[in-house]
Amino acid sequence: MNLPNALTLSRIVLAVVLVYLLEMSSPTGNILAAIVFAIASITDFYDGYLAKKNGLVSDFGKIMDPIADKVLLLSTLAVLAHIGMIAWWIFIVIAIREIFVTVSRLLAMRQGKVLAAERAGKIKTVVQIIAVSSILLYMVAQQSEYSSWFSQVQHPWHLINQGILLLAVILTIYSGVEYFCNKR
Repeated sequence: MNLPNALTLSRIVLAVVLVYLLEMSSPTGNILAAIVFAIASITDFYDGYLAKKNGLVSDFGKIMDPIADKVLLLSTLAVLAHIGMIAWWIFIVIAIREIFVTVSRLLAMRQGKVLAAERAGKIKTVVQIIAVSSILLYMVAQQSEYSSWFSQVQHPWHLINQGILLLAVILTIYSGVEYFCNKR
């Protein structure tokens, strides 16, 4: 197994750790969850970068990279919905798109075709990562022992988070429609 593929698989392991940390519902758990999410997000950049740079692009990586992204983001969004940090409908819309695209890719793979992620899908993933990162930082600030300053920025920050989430949902729907239109 090469390094890019190992980084991809590490994202799935980190997703499990992240869920555990968020379910702790503690300031320490939230801080560690934000750190783990940042590390996992960085692996998303580096697995593709290293694969292309070193000529290690593989069918396994083309399939597993988007799946690892989905595992990381969907598990995190599910916990955020469970603890009330995002609305359930946001998770459901994103999950439906991700499931349909993943099933389509797997069916194509059975026919010998490997469908790599498209540009809109990559942009969607970046916006989803930004949204989750901002929410995790919001949670850390909210539970900080120095949170007196937080009350001054809480409402604008919450509105910004909602805006980024809405953009993520729009891009999720758009990239899903684009994927299925281009697949024809």
